Amino acid sequence: MKFSTLKRHIKEGARNTWRNSWMTVASVGAVTTTLILVGVFLVVILNLNHIANELEKDVEIKALIELTAEQADIDQLEADIKAIPEVGTVEYLTKEEELDNLIQSMGEQGQAWTLYEQDNPLNDAFVVQTIDPLDTEMVADQIAQLDNVNSVNFGQDYVDKLFTFNQYARNVGLVLIFALVFTAIFLISNTIKITILARKKEIGIMKLVGATNSFIRWPFFVEGMILGFLGSIIPILIILVGYYYLAQSGVTIQEFNFVQILPFSPFAFQISGIILGIGVCIGVWGSLMSVRKFLKV
Repeated sequence: MKFSTLKRHIKEGARNTWRNSWMTVASVGAVTTTLILVGVFLVVILNLNHIANELEKDVEIKALIELTAEQADIDQLEADIKAIPEVGTVEYLTKEEELDNLIQSMGEQGQAWTLYEQDNPLNDAFVVQTIDPLDTEMVADQIAQLDNVNSVNFGQDYVDKLFTFNQYARNVGLVLIFALVFTAIFLISNTIKITILARKKEIGIMKLVGATNSFIRWPFFVEGMILGFLGSIIPILIILVGYYYLAQSGVTIQEFNFVQILPFSPFAFQISGIILGIGVCIGVWGSLMSVRKFLKV
């Protein structure tokens, strides 16, 4: 395509956007409303996914060592655990460290356990984390079969519920986002279709005098791109401002160490780029889908 032709298409698309001001406002409003919903859902879903990943990373297996195990037995057990392909990290905790951790985790009530410092009833232990958290149960079963292992604990009920919830949350989030995007395309398509309906005679005349489909489509392509861009501005501002204040107030949220939202930068700017891309795409797609039926003359 020649530059002069492309320039003509861009000018014509921009002129049509300005000429049909009321329909432009309606189309931009439809894009804006939908993209606000898409943006909010993206922020929520991606943060939930981040939190879920962080929770999964904290899943660990604690293998208690037999009280009768010698140092050579402990070294061999550590080697056997590390030999399991799915194992990521292995940390050895003495029973003294286990008691200190227990006392600290229980706060004031933990002081009662200081009585056992001279006669510690706890076991030495290995704390194991898998490369893929989903392999936790399988690795725990393998460790339980090894020699000198007294018992294995990984909070099976909690882990199963966590993984199930995370999977459902991710799937539901994806479905909702896709549904909103398709709804946006439908709304844009129908809104722009009303605009194009007023110009169907113009399109018909252009077809009759020999204009190609691509020549007719290009101004509408540009128009849809402009509508999508304009409709993205307000959602992007809302996301940037809203998430900035949410991230600033995140200190109170992060008092719970298992809830940490994604940092403002670069997350908010990445979401803004995604919203802009979605807005432009649905604007272009809606325009092209609407003009297609009027090209059949």
